[in-house]
Amino acid sequence: MRMSRAAAAESRARIVAEASRMLRARGVAGASVAEVMQAAGMTHGGFYKHFISKDALLAEATAFAFAEAAARFDRRAARQGVEAAATAYAADYLSPAHIAHPERGCPLAAFGAEAGRHPEVLSQAFAAGVEALVERLSSAGASRDRAMRRLLILLGAVVAARAVGAGALRQEILAAAKGVWDDEPG
Repeated sequence: MRMSRAAAAESRARIVAEASRMLRARGVAGASVAEVMQAAGMTHGGFYKHFISKDALLAEATAFAFAEAAARFDRRAARQGVEAAATAYAADYLSPAHIAHPERGCPLAAFGAEAGRHPEVLSQAFAAGVEALVERLSSAGASRDRAMRRLLILLGAVVAARAVGAGALRQEILAAAKGVWDDEPG
C-alpha cells in the first residue's frame, strides 16, 4: 500500500528530527542510518524512499537543527523583543542544560569540529545556519562583527565546558564567557 503524500512528509520529518538529535548527541559517525530509522520508528529499508543518500539526510538534519535554534530566537524576539531574545539566547547557550544535552542544542557546538571533516556534505548547511544565527544576533543592535564574536565566545565556552567535565573549571569557563558576552565592545 502506497503512503499518502502527507504521511510520507510526516515520516520524512520524523526521520530528519531523529537524525538531527542523533547527530548532535553522537556526531556524524554515531548516527547510522539503521539507528536513525529505528529511532524514527521505521525500518532501515524504507530510508531510500525518503533520501537519496545518508549525506542528503545529514545535510537536511543539520539545517533542521539550525532552523530550530533560529525559530526559538524568533519566537522569543516576537514576544520580548530582539535584545531580550539575544540575551536569553546567550543564557540558554551557556546553561547547564545545553552543556549536558548536546542532542537538544546547537549543532555548531555539538558536532561542528567533526562537520569540518565532511565539508562536501555539511559546509553548506553549517554556513547557512551560522549566517542565520549571526543575522539574528546582529538584529539585536550589534554589528555583524560583534555578533560573530559573541557567537564564537558562546561556542568556545560550551566546547571547553563540555571538554573539562563537571566542576569548578567548567563553572569558571561559563562565568568568563558570560562576562565577555556582557562586556564585549561593539
